[in-house]
Amino acid sequence: MIIHIVQSGETANEIAMKYGISEERLIQDNEIRNSNNLAAGETLVILIPKVTHTVKEGDTLYGIADLYGISVLQLLRNNPFLSSREYIYPGETIVISYETEKVGKLSTYGYAYPYISTDVLIKTLPFLTYITVYSYTFDAEGNVNDLDDLEIIELAKDYQVAPIMMLNPEDDTQNGASDIMENLLMNQANQERFFSNVLEILNTKGYYGINLNVPYILPQNRENYVEFMINFSNYLKSEGYTVVFNTLSLSSFEIMTGVVYEGFEYSKLIQYIDGLFLMTYEWGNYIGIPTGIISFDKIRRYVSEMAERFPADRMYIGIPILGYMWELPFNLGVSRGIAITNNAAVELSKSMEAVINYDDLTKTAYFQYILDREHVVRFRDTRSIIEYLNLVEEIGLNGISIWNIMQFYPQLWLVVNALYDINNINMDNENR
Repeated sequence: MIIHIVQSGETANEIAMKYGISEERLIQDNEIRNSNNLAAGETLVILIPKVTHTVKEGDTLYGIADLYGISVLQLLRNNPFLSSREYIYPGETIVISYETEKVGKLSTYGYAYPYISTDVLIKTLPFLTYITVYSYTFDAEGNVNDLDDLEIIELAKDYQVAPIMMLNPEDDTQNGASDIMENLLMNQANQERFFSNVLEILNTKGYYGINLNVPYILPQNRENYVEFMINFSNYLKSEGYTVVFNTLSLSSFEIMTGVVYEGFEYSKLIQYIDGLFLMTYEWGNYIGIPTGIISFDKIRRYVSEMAERFPADRMYIGIPILGYMWELPFNLGVSRGIAITNNAAVELSKSMEAVINYDDLTKTAYFQYILDREHVVRFRDTRSIIEYLNLVEEIGLNGISIWNIMQFYPQLWLVVNALYDINNINMDNENR
């Protein structure tokens, strides 16, 4: 696998010739919109096919997969363009394997909203182990809302992806979430109502397990929260549900100072939860420093220290793949970032004729442009993704979680698929 950084004026054809691959394959793999108009500084993933198959009359994906002893899911991972197709055509070239050697196995977890495009969902599912529909919410009395998510759940199971029910406080502000959890933690009847309501949805919808995310727990409530998670896990597992995840969502301030560790006895949770997700708040941070501009070493230290408190092989590192546009100057407590996808960031750099640079300190790509005022755009490109995956290997994490999968990010999945065998859940055992 090669990561190519586009130079000013380069075309897809020139790059493909340089590496001895077809222009068509380069365009398909990276989903290049205009092969003659690439952004200076953008990254392209170059994968060299090892084994290919030329489609013959009467071939099917199942037949081709069986011929080479691989799964249909692996065929779709190697050839994502096939996911949106009803047919394959004689003469087409399908990649069976790449020259890049896999370094191990990886579990992947994706977050989607109920209105995700079916085309995007179908294209992404082959790369996922788990999927969450974002999100069920609950109040202080233990009441849980409903979601229109049945189609996503059933489609996920068709692709051997385990659907996980996500739970968040209905007020996601720091003070609001803290108040909801404090009331829930201090009232046994409300807790029992919450447990019962969650179980009813699990049974009705066919979810595989749960993931509880609470943005902030007041220090005086953290011991009670640990006990709450133990009781919640015991309750669900007594009902036959074997997957209980917990998300630890952090602000950039908490990552930088380490205050999140205080008051949590993670060792108590080891035998009760099956996965701990380490996520960072980045969506439009305007109180404090945006995580995208703090040193990546701070994130590495945070994950390493968490691995001393909880088994690394049950931890997932969150990879935020949304970038942000900021108007300069940045005013602490006032400025607010506008979210932008990676693909859109690259297209914006083209329209503004801006060169994409890479900040090795934060492991983020960025560019600046002037439109009435000066703006800066920061996002994570392929180089950033590789840094996160290196962290997985370095610390021995179970996998990654992606916020969010509402748009297909081709380079992310090219790299993940090139380096790892993606774990799948055996859905033949139903949802438990």
